Amino acid sequence: RYDQREDFAVVIQPFFRNTLVPLDSTSQPDMSFFAADCFHFSVRGYAEMAMALWNNMLEPVGEKQTFNNFTHDRSKLRCPNPEKPFLSTRRNSGFGNSDLNLEKRESSVPYWAVIVTAVAGVLVGSL
Repeated sequence: RYDQREDFAVVIQPFFRNTLVPLDSTSQPDMSFFAADCFHFSVRGYAEMAMALWNNMLEPVGEKQTFNNFTHDRSKLRCPNPEKPFLSTRRNSGFGNSDLNLEKRESSVPYWAVIVTAVAGVLVGSL
């Protein structure tokens, strides 16, 4: 939808797609990355995610890292490349307008299916 815009871009940052739970020396989940509720990240976990997100934003589209290795190593934090000192988008990663199907496409899921599924989920959950 936004590929033709020069002032705005939406880019998926896939750094979390293939990430595994970090393990400690006993091959158990390393709880130092998680908050007390064992679900949310701790300060250390958020720092790792922030570094991975930053690095992903600097990587060209099509070459983005799809995992985070949880090394707690600040040296893996990348700096902008002097030749490309900007955040990477489809357009400035070399995809431009090539072979893009920019025609308006109909959604593969009808809007009413989403509503029916949500209502059914609420009903099943309340039972």
